Amino acid sequence: MTFYESIPHSTATCEDAALPCACIPDCGIICPVMAAKRQRKPYEYRKSTRNGVKRLILTGLSIIVQIVLFLLFFTKLHEYARWLNVITSVASLALVLALYSQNKTSTMKMPWIILILAFPILGVALYLLVGLDFSTRSMRERFAETDGVVLAHLPANDDQLKELADINRPSAGIASYIRSVAAYPVYHNTDITYYDSAEKGLEAQLTALKNAKDFIFMEYHAIEDDIAWARIEEILAERADAGVDVRVFYDDMGSIGFINTDFVKKLNSQGISCKAFNPFTIMLNFFLNNRDHRKITVIDNRIAFTGGYNLANEYFNITHPYGEWKDTGIRLEGDAVRSFTIMFLEMWSAGQRKGEPIEDVTRFLTETTYKASQQSFCQPYADNPIDRERIGEEVYISMIEKAERYCYFMTPYLILTDEMMHALCLAAKRGVDVRIITPGIPDKKMIYRITRSFYHSLVIHGVRIYEWTPGFCHAKMSLVDDMMATVGTINLDYRSLYHHFENGCFISGSPVIAEIKEDFDKTFGESREVTEDYIRGSATHLPPSQLFMRLFAELL
Repeated sequence: MTFYESIPHSTATCEDAALPCACIPDCGIICPVMAAKRQRKPYEYRKSTRNGVKRLILTGLSIIVQIVLFLLFFTKLHEYARWLNVITSVASLALVLALYSQNKTSTMKMPWIILILAFPILGVALYLLVGLDFSTRSMRERFAETDGVVLAHLPANDDQLKELADINRPSAGIASYIRSVAAYPVYHNTDITYYDSAEKGLEAQLTALKNAKDFIFMEYHAIEDDIAWARIEEILAERADAGVDVRVFYDDMGSIGFINTDFVKKLNSQGISCKAFNPFTIMLNFFLNNRDHRKITVIDNRIAFTGGYNLANEYFNITHPYGEWKDTGIRLEGDAVRSFTIMFLEMWSAGQRKGEPIEDVTRFLTETTYKASQQSFCQPYADNPIDRERIGEEVYISMIEKAERYCYFMTPYLILTDEMMHALCLAAKRGVDVRIITPGIPDKKMIYRITRSFYHSLVIHGVRIYEWTPGFCHAKMSLVDDMMATVGTINLDYRSLYHHFENGCFISGSPVIAEIKEDFDKTFGESREVTEDYIRGSATHLPPSQLFMRLFAELL
């Protein structure tokens, strides 16, 4: 049942009840003004979406024009100066050597090397536009300045890490890695609630948002200004009117098909501070490839939510463009929420204009007296393309290497580096039950073909592959030996592992791990195992088009 379907269909009106025109939420009485707004909503949404798509098309065309002009410029020059061919070849070779010397996986380097050597001008142009794995200097400096102020408020919690080491040494090793390279500590005093569907997560968030007293921070890759968001926005506006500091931060590219720039103005007019991360402009942008893929809600430094779902209708099965939608999430209450508060403030502050001072974040980091009912170890962590440390991938690989009995993954996309492939296959050859769940119905057919192209190389070494038949499985989770798990935003693909700002939560020694295991087992039962299909038969032979797409998957 959708939000609007759940509204009681009373024949009374607000005038009958002597109520003001602004309807009381869930009063059960239909206000003519509100009803008219709801009737207009689909048109407003379609208009907003069309505007966003138009902006996306315009920006895409502008980038294509830039590439074409770049190519024409050098092509025409070649007609008049043959020596430029030599210069181009030498420059391409120098770039190839520079790429080869970079400290990154070969699966990230080889596609660019082949493209640049085969098509020097086109390869160089594309690399400058989308291949640079670093931000502009100003963006790096901004993040360095922000991190120096914001991340300094993370506690060390060395005593809690030692406590984890005494109980579970393998988990403590991963927690120590996260702490040393990303500064995010492990916490003990935190209750964790697991949601096996995005719908359950949304309902819990709505309840928590209504009780916000000091601040609400929301950071999402995609927001759709429609039914699901309308429920959230109504609460945010009411809380902002009550004096709560409400901030919304979304990725411009991730939301470009859902909303337009008027969305920011609309929220600001209601007292909600709203900003878009890395706006998608028609100008050349060397930071364009790095998107904010995080999904975070923080309330009063007391409660936090994260998981795989964005704030759009399809994630909550209000609409069904790809069959049923499978997503998961968690709710944290206690000390670990501090890390999510700091994650949000880092991105919010780094996204400010140059010269703007970094605000004092201490007012958002009030100490709590919360006492957790669970005996859990919880470690929220952030990953970003700025520091060159691939935390998301390293955590996954570390978990695979520590697995002794089983290792499970859910991911909507499966585009692996050689290092990840080796870790998964080696674990299976050691006798570990390695299983991966992917969607049964794709949202992006090209990416789905690339995902399936990895199946054969995995299953011949013992990895088992399942496709979730009801529809699109968008959850991003891992689970090892009833001992450790992750829930967050990090897919098993190049974009998440190398290009995007991501977040996850490493969990150990928690009762919620049993719930995650139960959900994995349930999802296996709803899936079709395709392992045998890709061990033998026609599925083992990749057509040339699929081989080509897989080779250049890092560019997608």
